[in-house]
Amino acid sequence: MSRLGDGSPLLDLPALRRAVLVGTPIQALTALVSHFGGLLASHAIGFLFAGMMISATMGYLYALDVAKGYGPGARGGAVAGGVCAVGIAISVLLGDMALSVWVLHGLISVLTGAVGGVYGQLAADWN
Repeated sequence: MSRLGDGSPLLDLPALRRAVLVGTPIQALTALVSHFGGLLASHAIGFLFAGMMISATMGYLYALDVAKGYGPGARGGAVAGGVCAVGIAISVLLGDMALSVWVLHGLISVLTGAVGGVYGQLAADWN
């Protein structure tokens, strides 16, 4: 694992693991419900919003758990949010979404995870 200049690790792996193990199945469940419920065709923006909220929440929880600063919180939140987007890949496998759209969803998940990480650190500072 790479380390920062002060010797601390780039990511807190236990906190990242917890965020990913919670967020990825929720993303996958959202994709499955939208496929079998027929919601994706009529509510694609809602599906995107749900994925963004899941990734932002996982970034928030990561940073709240780690509480090492805004930069590390945003970095870990971005990774957590992006990895959770793997759950959306089920939509590609089921034919509901093109691969290019999934990549876009993944990038959006990285961004919202980073924003969630900043807010998670803010919440950690309040405690």
